[in-house]
Amino acid sequence: MLTYLRIKNFKAWRDTGPIRLAPLTVIFGANSAGKSSLGHLLLGLKQTALSTDRKRALHLGDTTSLIDLGTFADCLNGHDLSKNLDFELGWSLPKSMEVKDPLENSQRFTGNQINLAVSLSAGKTGQPEVTSLQYTLNNANGVALDVALSRGGDRKFSLQSVKYQFKMADGRKWPLDEPEKFYRVSDLSIARFKNAGFLTDFALATENLLRRIAYLGPLRNHPQRTYQWSGDTPEGVGQTGEATVAAILAAQHEDRKLNRGPNKAKLAFTPFIASWLKDLGVIYSFSVRPVAEGRKEYEVLVRTHAGAPEVKITDVGFGVSQVLPALVQAFYCPPHSTVWMEQPEIHLHPQVQAELADVFISAINAREDGKERDVQLIIESHSEHLLNRLQRRIAEGALAPEDVAIYFCRRSGSSTELEPLRVNMFGEIENWPDNFFGNEMADISARTLAAMASKKIQLAKEAR
Repeated sequence: MLTYLRIKNFKAWRDTGPIRLAPLTVIFGANSAGKSSLGHLLLGLKQTALSTDRKRALHLGDTTSLIDLGTFADCLNGHDLSKNLDFELGWSLPKSMEVKDPLENSQRFTGNQINLAVSLSAGKTGQPEVTSLQYTLNNANGVALDVALSRGGDRKFSLQSVKYQFKMADGRKWPLDEPEKFYRVSDLSIARFKNAGFLTDFALATENLLRRIAYLGPLRNHPQRTYQWSGDTPEGVGQTGEATVAAILAAQHEDRKLNRGPNKAKLAFTPFIASWLKDLGVIYSFSVRPVAEGRKEYEVLVRTHAGAPEVKITDVGFGVSQVLPALVQAFYCPPHSTVWMEQPEIHLHPQVQAELADVFISAINAREDGKERDVQLIIESHSEHLLNRLQRRIAEGALAPEDVAIYFCRRSGSSTELEPLRVNMFGEIENWPDNFFGNEMADISARTLAAMASKKIQLAKEAR
């Protein structure tokens, strides 16, 4: 999972500063403060990794891609093409990586954390190109191995390391190639050396990370009376939740079983989701069934309470169809995934917004087939009720402070700042920002003064 993020000169961000990413990370802030652009960069990196064009350093997107970031100038802070777009990702590996130097058997480097730092600049045509990329493999003792590919003043690339000695292959001392995409040393460049083959492992680890990033936007599809499913297994529920029912059916077909954490009952996927919907209080029962035997059309049926008839999801409150994609995505995604959600609480009653915090806590602790899923959730939210429940669970000991990171995003002139909120073991926020959820005391004071003025007018009328 992602453990660290830093971005410079991307859209409203001059510099995010170092961002610690916990298993459950929640970002609050005003509209248009820049919260969403953090996730947008990750989507841009993911679609670059998925692209078949290895020469493109950053796939900025179009109408058919995961996200359309516009031109490179659109991406840069102040649209200034003289600036570099810098970003740094840190993530933990599902299992440790070991690098061996084939020329020195005693040289072994082991770590379970990778850090990737990249700098992109505008080329002659205004398109992004790699200025430098650097990997570090880290363990409990610090940096185990470092590798840097950087462009010099002569525009030629060099491969360097403090910990590792690269040996050039005989007769291959010609310049190194441009990197492929933003993270991969090209195969031809690797072939220039006798002992650089392990660089492919770094690139594969980056691709594995980015492929496991899922995104759910704030605007989810309206419910339908019937859904078609032909047996496919979608990657996730989709950015608008369009594949939610297909994901449920795929998990049901694969006989996936989950539990909410250690020593909790194991349930098949559909009953598992149904149990959460019931606990949230939005419905009493939930099922997905074919409209007739042998058909590809399915309907989602719900009961709002024990004595209610079973009806289609289109015939109940809108909130059910809006929270369902968030629930399914949190538990459907593959192990070791990172899920970025925008406003999962939209269209939900305040009580349900609070209960949603418990869903997210369960999602980062859930197990499947007896193994921890190790899923990470990054949530953009405007919900004070969700925050209050998180604080309560920390105070109760159900959520460790180190397993959650909470940020407040605010505008500061022409740029944006991200303030980490310090939450202690009692669930208290020690550095509560001004106007976090608006100026509540100003509203209370203004309401009181207005009420007093109205009463004076009323008393004056009665005295006449």
